[in-house]
Amino acid sequence: MAKALSAKQVKPLLAPLAGWRSSGKEISRTFSFRNYYETMAFVNAVAFIAHRQDHHPDLEVGYNKCTVRYSSHSVGGLSEKDFAAAAAVNALDHRDGDGI
Repeated sequence: MAKALSAKQVKPLLAPLAGWRSSGKEISRTFSFRNYYETMAFVNAVAFIAHRQDHHPDLEVGYNKCTVRYSSHSVGGLSEKDFAAAAAVNALDHRDGDGI
């Protein structure tokens, strides 16, 4: 069984992920949108990524924002899979970390 990444291992993996923050056992980012329709389109795109990667984030959805949280429950913290998934979600953002 794999082990959770240490804080020392997390730092270089988090650095290239614009807008993402680490808080202990998870990484998260809040994306902002112009309206509910754009928010739901983003949520659906994240769901597609999650299905393809078989790695599912926690999502907190509001009218014009969505917070995405990744953690690997199987290791009790963060794994490289969380960072790969976050990078795929960031690829949806065309404004360099300032929101969709």
